[in-house]
Amino acid sequence: MKKLFVTGLLIFGTLSVVGQSKNQIKFTAKIANRNSDTLVIRGKDNFKQVIPINKKETFAASFDAPKGFYVFSDGTESSRLYLKPNSEVNLTMNAKEFDETIVFSGKGVEESNFLAQQALRNEKLEGAFSKEPAEFTTILEAKKKTDVESLEKGNFDPEFVTAMKSNLERFNQFAVENYERAAKANKMNGKPSPEFDYDNYKGGKTKLSDLKGKYVYIDLWATWCAPCRAEIPYLQKIEEKYHGKNIEFVSISIDKAKDNEKWKKFVADKNLGGVQLFADKDWESEFVVNYGVMGIPRFILIDPKGNIVSSDAERPSSPDLQKQLDSLLN
Repeated sequence: MKKLFVTGLLIFGTLSVVGQSKNQIKFTAKIANRNSDTLVIRGKDNFKQVIPINKKETFAASFDAPKGFYVFSDGTESSRLYLKPNSEVNLTMNAKEFDETIVFSGKGVEESNFLAQQALRNEKLEGAFSKEPAEFTTILEAKKKTDVESLEKGNFDPEFVTAMKSNLERFNQFAVENYERAAKANKMNGKPSPEFDYDNYKGGKTKLSDLKGKYVYIDLWATWCAPCRAEIPYLQKIEEKYHGKNIEFVSISIDKAKDNEKWKKFVADKNLGGVQLFADKDWESEFVVNYGVMGIPRFILIDPKGNIVSSDAERPSSPDLQKQLDSLLN
């Protein structure tokens, strides 16, 4: 599944803690096919609760936290939850399907279940990005109606309802902006790609034009981006499968300049292959701006002549990418 759209929305969920008093939360989680032995819950004002797995294969902890929105992560993917005073939160899920399987039970979990279901509705909207403007607008309006009705019918904390109404307004604006970005990206296909000239991990600089004569699969990412990191094992398998073929795999980090050493350490520690580059101005780098990038990871496929095959290509984890590369390289 694509996480770009949802990643942008997670930001909104962590902006505000709506209460001030601290109250204890009892939290447990049973996760099938887990990605890690640790869960991390983060919130405003640098709130961080690390929950290790116990001998019963359960994540369990009791901790104080203000009422509000939080994000939990297994180190690979993340999702939102809403914590209230004296709640008893029991999470079950399958990490291989993540969002699709999240269920909260216990005391004070109604809001968290709403957020889990809303995340699925948000993801489904991505399928409308390929539609004509009128059809996209119709689909978005239908989703807005469903969201509002679900919010009004639920027995939710009043402060949660107020915050979510504002959240939904921002979501709708974000959705329209992403649709416009996708439309712009589609219009780029078949045209010459914008150039880049960035520092190479191995030394010197690398230009896109240096790679002419080969297909180029570009990964725009950052060390802080969990969905980006989740794609790395799949990308490494793709690189191995097409080793020796007429294609270069280029990863461009948009980490901030101050994190250059962190990026270098990450590349070394993870033994990343392909061509590893560091963009000059993070999000404001000319190559990133020219492609209208609003979220990462973002993948781009360019042909041997330097023309864009796909300005918003399939992810390494998608079987469709291998089908496309097989058709081009075999």
